[in-house]
Amino acid sequence: MTNLTIDFSSVIDLTDEQFFQLCQKNQDLRFERNAKGDLIIMSPAGAETGNRNGGLTQQ
Repeated sequence: MTNLTIDFSSVIDLTDEQFFQLCQKNQDLRFERNAKGDLIIMSPAGAETGNRNGGLTQQ
């Protein structure tokens, strides 16, 4: 799956608090920010990745 990267720095500077609120209001989505401040909407983990993550958590 592909991640979606959005550069909206020409429109708004997203503060840490605003980013936190965005994450809280959209808990079904996975957001990240890169070093440039771009917002990255992460693809959901597939079944195989989910199983690996579960195994790591279990260890």
